[in-house]
Amino acid sequence: MMKIQPASTHQKGKVVKNLTLSALALSISAPALAIECETPSGVPQHHLLAANSDTVHWGYFSKEVEPQIAVQSGDFVTIETLTHHANDDASRMIEGDAGAESVFKWEKGDKGVNRRGAGPVDASILGRGAGEGFGVHVLTGPIYVCGAEPGDILEVKILDMTPRPSQNPEYAGKTFGSNAAAWWGFHYNDLIEEPKPREVITIYEMDATGATNWAQAVYKYNWVPQTDPDGVLHETIDYPGVPVDHSTIEKDMNVLEGVRIPVRPHFGTMGVAPAEADFVDTVPPGYFGGNIDNWRIGKGGTMYYPIAVEGALLSAGDPHAAQGDSELAGTAIETSYTGVVQVILHKKDELADTVMEGLDFPLLETDSEYVVHGFSYANYLEELGESAQSDIYSQSSIDKAMRDAFRKMRTFLMTTKGLSEDEAISLMSVAADFGVTQVVDGNWGVHGVIEKGIFPAK
Repeated sequence: MMKIQPASTHQKGKVVKNLTLSALALSISAPALAIECETPSGVPQHHLLAANSDTVHWGYFSKEVEPQIAVQSGDFVTIETLTHHANDDASRMIEGDAGAESVFKWEKGDKGVNRRGAGPVDASILGRGAGEGFGVHVLTGPIYVCGAEPGDILEVKILDMTPRPSQNPEYAGKTFGSNAAAWWGFHYNDLIEEPKPREVITIYEMDATGATNWAQAVYKYNWVPQTDPDGVLHETIDYPGVPVDHSTIEKDMNVLEGVRIPVRPHFGTMGVAPAEADFVDTVPPGYFGGNIDNWRIGKGGTMYYPIAVEGALLSAGDPHAAQGDSELAGTAIETSYTGVVQVILHKKDELADTVMEGLDFPLLETDSEYVVHGFSYANYLEELGESAQSDIYSQSSIDKAMRDAFRKMRTFLMTTKGLSEDEAISLMSVAADFGVTQVVDGNWGVHGVIEKGIFPAK
C-alpha cells in the first residue's frame, strides 16, 4: 500500500480556500492507495494527489502503471504537477521542496525516479539512462476512474491552477520556470547568429502569490555539455532531469529587459492511457490526449478524452505558465503547478445527442468555444505500426495535421450540430479559426476553434 503524501500547507490552504469560495461543499481526503472501487456514496469526494517520487511516472503513458488513487465519477482531485525542466535551475525550482527533491534526486547509481522515458530500463540503445529519455514529462498519477471502460468518454473539468512556490527562502513568494530553445525546436537549423547551432535556456520569474499575472526573464545561458552523476556526458538536452552545473555556464542577465509575458497557466500534457502499447512516449500527442501543448487547456476549460483501457488511467503534468501557439523553440515557460480537476465519466450508451457523440479525439470546451485537435496522424500508434514511436518524428507535417483538424471539425459539426457536409464546410470557412498548436512534439498539431454562440440554443 502506498501513502499519498500531503501537499504543502500553502498549497492546501490555497486550494481549500478557492473551493470554499466556489461553494464546493466537499471533504478533503488523502487516502492510502486504493485500487478497489468502493460503492459510491452519492456525495463527490475530494482527493489529494501530491507529486513525489512514489506518485509520478516519468516520460511515458502506460496501461501497466499501478494507479495512485481510485475515484468515482463526479469526484474532485487536487493534483500536484512538476516540470521536468526544474534542474535547469535547481536552486530556484527544487531546493527545499521535499516533493521535488524526491523526484529529482540523482546520486551516482541512485535516482529518485529511475526510468525516464518509454525506452529500455537498461539504456541499451543509446546509453543515456533508464528509459533513454524517449519521453520527457513528469506525470502525476495515474488516476483510476471506477466504471470506466473502452468506448466511454472521460470529462475533465479544470477548476483551478495555482503556481508551486519556490521553497528556497531566498526566493520567497516567487516561482520560476524555464524555456529551452532546444535541438527539437522549429528554429534550430535556421539560426543567423553565432554560435550555430546552440541550445539556450531562459529562466523566468513569476509572482507565486497571485499579485501579478505576468512573467519576466531573469537570465539566459547556452547549454554546454553536462556530465550526469552516473558519468554520462550529455552534449545536448537529450535526457530529462540532468542537473545543470552552474559553474560551467555563463549567465547573461540582460535578457528581454522590460518585457512582461502574460501568464496563461495550463497543462501541456494530460490524458488517458493508450491501448496500443505498454509504454508510450509522452512527447507525441494522440487520440488519448497527452502532450497537446494547447495553452487553452487551463482553468475554466473542460477536456473530453476517449477511453481506451479499463479505468481510463488519467495522468497530468508538463505544466506551463505561458506558451504561444506553435511552441516554436521547443518548450513553453516550463514550471510547476497544482491543479484542481473534476472527473466525470460518460458511458458509451449515453453519448448520443451530446458533444461527445462519435468522439475519437481529445476535445476542449470552454465557456465560449469548442476546440478540436488535429494531428499529423490521428492515431500514430496504429497507423505507423510497430515502429510508430520512432517513425512519427520523421513523418509529421502541418499539411497532415490541418487535414486531420478539418476532418474532425467536419465530423463534429455534422454529428453534434446536425449540419450537412456542405453546411459544415461553409461554416468552417467563414467562422472557424484554425491555428498551429505545436510543431515540436513529433506528432504536429493544428487546432480548430468554433464559437458556441453562433449556434441556436436548443
